Amino acid sequence: MTENSGRRNLRMPNSDEVFAVVTEHLGGNHVQLRCEDGEERLGRIPGRMKYRTWIEQDDIVVAEPWDWQDEKATIEWRYTSQDADQLRREGHID
Repeated sequence: MTENSGRRNLRMPNSDEVFAVVTEHLGGNHVQLRCEDGEERLGRIPGRMKYRTWIEQDDIVVAEPWDWQDEKATIEWRYTSQDADQLRREGHID
């Protein structure tokens, strides 16, 4: 974090990833996502994140849609509320 502006360098989506909002927690390791490309997808929380990173409704995440099933995606990253506010201020998300 820079001392003057409070801006942090955040992880941005790669070319095959999209920003998404968690709209519903379906239980287990599945959530419903509303992606920035307009698609509704079933999101899977991978085991490496399942118990370390709590993903809740209205969280902003980076999701990677599956190549073979476009209606599903794997969650790659979750932003904190401060990071999500920074993304909104910088115009990356609505």
